[in-house]
This record gives sequence, structure tokens and C-alpha cells, in this order.
Amino acid sequence: MKVAVLDINGKDTGRKVELSAEVFGIEPNDHAIYLDVKQYLANQRQGTHKSKERGEITGSTRKIKKQKGTGTARAGSIKSPVFRGGGRIFGPRPRNYSFKLNKNLKRLARKSALSIQAKDNNLVIVEDFSFDAPKTKSFVNVLKALDLDSKKSLFVLGESNNNVYLSSRNLESSKVVNSSELSTYGILNANKVVITESSLEGIKNNLSK
Repeated sequence: MKVAVLDINGKDTGRKVELSAEVFGIEPNDHAIYLDVKQYLANQRQGTHKSKERGEITGSTRKIKKQKGTGTARAGSIKSPVFRGGGRIFGPRPRNYSFKLNKNLKRLARKSALSIQAKDNNLVIVEDFSFDAPKTKSFVNVLKALDLDSKKSLFVLGESNNNVYLSSRNLESSKVVNSSELSTYGILNANKVVITESSLEGIKNNLSK
């Protein structure tokens, strides 16, 4: 698959690049995508939720009424979960939601996500660019030139570029990552995936192992 290379002004440079069929042209595996996205979202959870059970509630443990003869159910403590202000039954406790996936499945998921975006013509290849200084306005101008100012976008760079990253950090709808930081969720969550020329080789090397 050949794709035209654009400059940061949105103009065609007249050059085309060949996208690797084993990365951008495979049959997507929906289950691999599901598992990888599920793991990504699970890893975002802090797992610090906690509620007090009856043993942790402050209150007296004296028997609040006699066992028999009241016409109601027996009760041994005001901290019982059946009373207002009592402990919670089987409440949430701090836990770790993360789980393990093997590397081959994660690679398959990322290749599937890239193939879906390529099939839907949501990939944009641009020549490498940089900024003299971190400036949000400079990055906004690039988004406008590529007609992405009103869309969610993911920029994939070949190597770390602090000025480009800092220029995009204030923009909620845009994210900048290196080719080694690609995630299935990030690829599919973007309306357009903007890939720089230098990152194509890195993506191919990372996902073709």
C-alpha cells in the first residue's frame, strides 16, 4: 500500500511511501484488540476504593435490645449492616486490576488496530518536523493545515522530540507518542493517526518481531 507524504502545511510533497503489509494490511483480530484494550483500561484504574465493614465502624457493640419478645428480628450490634450507619456488606477493598498478556498477542492487537485505521483511510503520513521552541500555537497551526483541529489525533514520532511534545500537551484532543509507545487503545481512540516518515521503520521493527 502506497501513501502520499504531506508536509506540515498539508501540501503533497510529491513523494510516496510503501506501508508494510504485515503491519498495516493484516486481517484484524477482534479478540486480540478486545484483550489489549481491556488491559490498558484496567491498568488506568487506581484500585484505591474502600468502604468500611461492620468491624471497622465506630460504635458500641452492646446488644441493643433483648433477644426475644420484641416481635422483630434479633439484633446484636448497632454496627450491623441492616441499620442506617452500619457497616457495608462485602464492600469494595483496595485491589490491583492489572493482568498479564503475552507480547505476541499485544503485537497482533496493535497491528490489527493499525490495519483498521489504514483500511478506513485514517492514516496520514507527514515528513519529519520540529519546532524551535515549545509553543502550542505552532502545533495548532499544524493541526489546522492537516484539517485535524476539530478531530482527535495521534501523532507518532520516530524519536523523542521535547518541543513537539510540550507544544501538544495543552490540547486535549491531540496526543504525541514515540513509535515504541504505541498502544492499541491510543490508535483506535484517534480519528486520525499521523505518522512521521522516520517512525515507519521503528513501527515495522517493533511489530514484526
